[in-house]
Formats: sequence, structure tokens, C-alpha cells
Amino acid sequence: MARRQEMGETTTPLGRPEPGRLASAGAGMVFLLVGVLGFMPGVTTDGLAFAGHESTAELFGVFQVSVLHNLVHIAFGVAGLVLATTARGARVFLVGGGLVYLALFAYGLVVDGDADVVPVNAADNWLHLFLGVGLLALAFLVGTPRRPTNTPIHAP
Repeated sequence: MARRQEMGETTTPLGRPEPGRLASAGAGMVFLLVGVLGFMPGVTTDGLAFAGHESTAELFGVFQVSVLHNLVHIAFGVAGLVLATTARGARVFLVGGGLVYLALFAYGLVVDGDADVVPVNAADNWLHLFLGVGLLALAFLVGTPRRPTNTPIHAP
């Protein structure tokens, strides 16, 4: 069993995918989808600029986005999918992503609106807090590979 864990075992003893891998892949797909939607007229309002506060485009009319912002979401989504191939990679993605989004939340609290590289508004900032806490919660709730016990199950 220890050898299987060293090799980055990707399933539970019952042959099911590790829950952390599923969480990482799911989050990766969502980020990938959001990144692509950020380029779609109708889903994103007019005013899309490359980066910074010059971009007045809003995803769903709420979240301020830019070309760079969308590309980062796509890259983050691909990273989530790639790292979901192993339980360890999935945990790295969930913890690392959670920390990145909490840092973005802090950035949004202190940045001057005219000096920002990443376009953020109040809705973005609250979303960054939610994503940071959510990814970290997933990392600790399902991101730790489960180890089987050697305790036999006895029928009453």
C-alpha cells in the first residue's frame, strides 16, 4: 500500500477517484469555462482591454475582466485539470489556488483603483474571498488522500 501512495495513487482502495482529484478537476473546469466566457460578447459587456483598470468589460455584467484576467483564468483552469491527475497534485492546486485567491482578496482591499494591474471591483473582491476560502476548504475536506484502515468489518 505504501508503494502505491509513493507512486501518486489516484484512486481509493475501492477503485474510485480520490475526492480531491474530483474537486480539483471540477474547479479547473469552472475556471476554464469562466476564462472562455470572458471573451464572449453578450456574456461579457463591451470595453474589454488587455489589462488594468482601462478594461471596463464585466462578465455577466458584474465581475470586471480584461484579456489578461481571462487568460489567467484559462491557465488556472488548465493547471487544475493537469494537477488533478494525482491526489498530491490536486491538493497542491486546491491549497495553492486558495492562497492565491486570498492574496487577490487582500490586494483588492488595499489597491488604488487607478494603480491596479488586475481589474477588480467589489464583486470581484468578494468572489476572491469566497474562492480562496472554498478552495482551501476543499483541500482540507476532500483533498487529503484517504488511507484505508486495516480494521476488519464485523457483522453484528
